[in-house]
Amino acid sequence: MLDAGKTEETLLEVNNIEVIYNHVILVLKGVSLTVPKGGITALLGGNGAGKTTTLKAISNLLHSERGEVTKGSITYRGDNVAHRDPSDLVKRGVIQVMEGRHCFEHLTVEENLLTGAYTRRDGGGNVAQDLEMVYSYFPRLAERRRSQAGYTSGGEQQMTAIGRALMSRPETILLDEPSMGLAPQLVEEIFGIVKNLNENEGVSFLLAEQNTNVALRFAHYGYILESGRVVMDGPAAELRENPDVKEFYLGLSEEGRKSYRDVRSYRRRKRWLS
Repeated sequence: MLDAGKTEETLLEVNNIEVIYNHVILVLKGVSLTVPKGGITALLGGNGAGKTTTLKAISNLLHSERGEVTKGSITYRGDNVAHRDPSDLVKRGVIQVMEGRHCFEHLTVEENLLTGAYTRRDGGGNVAQDLEMVYSYFPRLAERRRSQAGYTSGGEQQMTAIGRALMSRPETILLDEPSMGLAPQLVEEIFGIVKNLNENEGVSFLLAEQNTNVALRFAHYGYILESGRVVMDGPAAELRENPDVKEFYLGLSEEGRKSYRDVRSYRRRKRWLS
């Protein structure tokens, strides 16, 4: 966990990047952010804000969707990684957990987890030890280890996807929409495990999330995206108390809780877009 009294070491730095799809569609417009070592950094915003594109720009998965970073820089531990192969980033300790979980449905849960160790060359004993570590954080996966992943629940598949990423021994995990499609109780469980992994294993997280409420309770710092731009950032505790964030992302105002429809009707009043 981050110590406020210590100087933060920056792992990942995204500096003023622009992303274009199909050579014409501008999706990200000057996005900048940093991820410190040992931190949980939240990338927040509604559907279509550019969160997933930002993560894919970092992990170099844009080309499969005819996207490219056309301006700015992306560095990890001071090295430019904007055009490196995704597998090289995994070896450097950066791995993305994709939105929608993306398990290998025909493989068992344990076989899925073991695919996460394919880049490692430190011996089967260490891999087996890390497998047991994953099971200690996700005891439900230990129970379902022989089950075909395609027949497990959405929550179990999300756990499998995160566990598979852990098997690569990452320093930083890019976690895309971990709450999507999950019941509130499961969302709390997943975020609680993320917090434990951060505090106990030292894994840094950059997580993209629409559920602003839960993300700001577990993150240390947050960035809010609107239409491909960062419109606000700050410590998570401060963002939780910000009147604009309360009204437009948490559905709260000085008059009390608003409905989603009411919140949307006030969008043009946002101070940061005026």
